[in-house]
Amino acid sequence: MSSALASEADLLGGGVSPRIDRGDLGGICRSRNVLPGVVKTGAYRYEDGTRYVGDWNQRGQKHGMGHLSLPDGTRYDGAFQNGLCGGLGVMCFPDGAKYEGEFMQGWFHGHGVFWRSDGMKFEGEFRGGRIWGLGLVTFSDNSHGFPRNEGFFQDCRLVRKKRCPDVVQRAQKVALMARAQCSS
Repeated sequence: MSSALASEADLLGGGVSPRIDRGDLGGICRSRNVLPGVVKTGAYRYEDGTRYVGDWNQRGQKHGMGHLSLPDGTRYDGAFQNGLCGGLGVMCFPDGAKYEGEFMQGWFHGHGVFWRSDGMKFEGEFRGGRIWGLGLVTFSDNSHGFPRNEGFFQDCRLVRKKRCPDVVQRAQKVALMARAQCSS
């Protein structure tokens, strides 16, 4: 399996976000609900140094809750579906950047919060590993820019200004749920 990783700076600057589809080790997430299809829990170290601890399905794929550590220091704690990050999770990058939110088929997808290592953050909607949808940018000085960087983003760029407090609040709630799931 392969992994296409890009730095977090690429996310707000137009690059591709990481899609994780291999295993790792670290702090394992725990959940009260067991996903259908989970048949065992265990750990595996891949030849490249990637480590995974968590749940597996009958086909030997990561499935359920787990912790993935990549050789470059990237860590993912959260849900897996059929070998890929899927559901709620937290991804931390070696440079200090972090994403908390929803994943689908290995990509940031749905609502979430992404913090760059320089303190800038985006709270809102993601599609296919990109900032795509409604959201709000907050700079490291807690300003939102002038004019305010809030509205509809397409491929990491603000294309239409619009107030979207409900989407921002949902992204914050989803990030909190992902973080709580991984700290219990």
